[in-house]
Amino acid sequence: MSYTWDTLIDRVARRSKRRSTAGTTADPAVTIRLARDADRPRLEELAVLDSARPLTGPALVAVVDDRLWAAHGLADDRVIADPFQPSAEAAGLLALRARQLRAAQRRSESRTLRQRRLARDGDLRNS
Repeated sequence: MSYTWDTLIDRVARRSKRRSTAGTTADPAVTIRLARDADRPRLEELAVLDSARPLTGPALVAVVDDRLWAAHGLADDRVIADPFQPSAEAAGLLALRARQLRAAQRRSESRTLRQRRLARDGDLRNS
């Protein structure tokens, strides 16, 4: 199932708003960011909630109201999520962001290889 960014963000915001306390008018924000060392205990708790092994290596996390809803391992593409939150859309956002990061890395690696080839070819011509 494929979602657009807007659709995923809207769904997460709507569900979060329904779960927020009455009288609150602001929609909670979904923050997608790289996990930090300080997130490791929370990632381990999230893995326990999801009955999954903890993620190892770099990971992206979806944070709503200062709570981890989902995490996506960049090394192995595994996802762990809080089963007590509407985290499916957040997991979808994490997957989209992981694909973006991989594509950017491939472009960067391709550019670097191209630059090395050009430098090597230039060196061969000058000798």
